[in-house]
Amino acid sequence: MVATAVLVALSVSACAGKRKKPTLAYEERPVELLYSTGANRLDRGSWNEAVDYFREVERQHPYSEWSRRSILMTGYAHYMGNQYNEAISDADRFIGLYPGNPSASYAYYLKAVCYFEQIVDVNRDQAATEQAMAALRDVVQRYPNSEYAQDARLKIDMVSDQLAGKEMTIGRYYLKNGQTLAAIGRFRTVVDRHQTTSHTPEALYRLVESYLTLGLLDEAKRNGAVLGYNFPGDPWYAEAYKLLTANNLKPAVEPLKAGNKKNFLDRLTHDKDKTLAPPAAATPADGAPTTAGETKPAAPAKPKKGGIMGVLGM
Repeated sequence: MVATAVLVALSVSACAGKRKKPTLAYEERPVELLYSTGANRLDRGSWNEAVDYFREVERQHPYSEWSRRSILMTGYAHYMGNQYNEAISDADRFIGLYPGNPSASYAYYLKAVCYFEQIVDVNRDQAATEQAMAALRDVVQRYPNSEYAQDARLKIDMVSDQLAGKEMTIGRYYLKNGQTLAAIGRFRTVVDRHQTTSHTPEALYRLVESYLTLGLLDEAKRNGAVLGYNFPGDPWYAEAYKLLTANNLKPAVEPLKAGNKKNFLDRLTHDKDKTLAPPAAATPADGAPTTAGETKPAAPAKPKKGGIMGVLGM
């Protein structure tokens, strides 16, 4: 137990040692003055100056309550200045030093949002997207009833859509180049892991297309039925319907007119927790839970400026 505590202390100290050297000349000042000056710099949008003053609080008054708060304020200033890796380091440092503190929930959330901000388009490496998903889920699992979890859940839906888009891009490439089995693996990932995203109807259509190419008619018909039951008014089902009938396969569901189509936002806000209904259910996904719309992220809500004390509940 003692050895573990020593290792944690050494680890935190090592992380602290990697921080940049102070840029302010050492001049002993009251903690209240340093902290309020840092907060003032934040309100003015002078992120780097704010970091300097909050770090000075830690340097001159390491055992004060203000020192603990300054770690999070430094992280927030780094976040607002688009210095995401530094902000993540600040959040990790706070978590390492004060894992049981009520403000640890904010540190986890700050870390998750920093990864979220670094997500790139689907044609590039999605490492940051995977990290964002893991960090956002961590927030929800650790603090399920917090305001941070509320926003994290909505961001998880967005991240899932991004990851599904990447799978679809690769799957289409494989399909185009005759690597049908590899393509099926990608489309199945979308259907199995990201089924509430906007890419699911196309993924099911591509599965129909792929299985027909391989001559696996039963699989093609089964995936067409899943598409028809869950998205009867989607254009991708209309295309799947044509494809199946052209191959003398009778689809289980007639396509709806375009006006009856439910869009992705409807599914995201109403069917968030539902899995795709199997054909045996014979029930189109017509929606349930109702809360979508605006999130009320507690913080940091970029590019929001000011009001930082309220953000951290201080």
